[in-house]
Amino acid sequence: MSRYNPETTAGRRGLIIKMLDEYGQVNVNNLSRYFNVSEVTIRNDLAYLERKNLLIRARGGAIKTEKASLDLRFLEKKSKNVKEKEAIGRRAARFIEDGDTIVIDSGTTTREITNHLGRFSRLTVVTNALNIASSLADMQNITIIMPGGIMRHSILTLVGATAIDNFKMFFGDKLFLATDGIDLNLGLSSPDLEEAALKRTMLKMARKIIVVADSSKLGKRHLAVICNISQIDVLITDSGISPMYKEAMEKMGVEVVVV
Repeated sequence: MSRYNPETTAGRRGLIIKMLDEYGQVNVNNLSRYFNVSEVTIRNDLAYLERKNLLIRARGGAIKTEKASLDLRFLEKKSKNVKEKEAIGRRAARFIEDGDTIVIDSGTTTREITNHLGRFSRLTVVTNALNIASSLADMQNITIIMPGGIMRHSILTLVGATAIDNFKMFFGDKLFLATDGIDLNLGLSSPDLEEAALKRTMLKMARKIIVVADSSKLGKRHLAVICNISQIDVLITDSGISPMYKEAMEKMGVEVVVV
């Protein structure tokens, strides 16, 4: 369980799911003592996880559902660099203008952008991420387009040939792109071939390409290349970026925004 940070909300919830997966049930009182938080906080966690169909609340606690172990990988990613991702998402939303059509890639950092879209009177969002579409579902000011594809259960993302073909039918003002690696020579990359292929299609779908990535992604290389550095317009990252890396990317024509 040490991979989850119990000091963060996402990490605590990931640990609760991990406990459910291992023991089949959890108790509010025991969880409160284990995490050193109030029982109200634990009940809020359980209510949130129940809304995600990850558990069933029962008297004094919760029991496991078959879906409980489905999304541990996504929760684990979400629990990393939480503050940095929140700040990046907040700053990214400032690039959006009322009436825009925006493309939002799947990812834990891109998901943070959706927390700041309520102030717009009209937006269209094209996304391949089920959790992003779900988070926007109650916002009447936003038209949501999901082009379809094959669902990658572990990260709640639509990928595959169908997704690529359908995405080609759309064009937006801005693309907010996630990535697992940014290397000055290789460019942007992903460990997943299907995800990388879809991201390459997304790059052709917008006038402005904005990459959102915390500094832990810098200097990383993965199997599947998405694009070279010069193909992106903006990188939004945190203060962990080195002056050398920032300067090198700016020389390649990228606007680097540090939060």
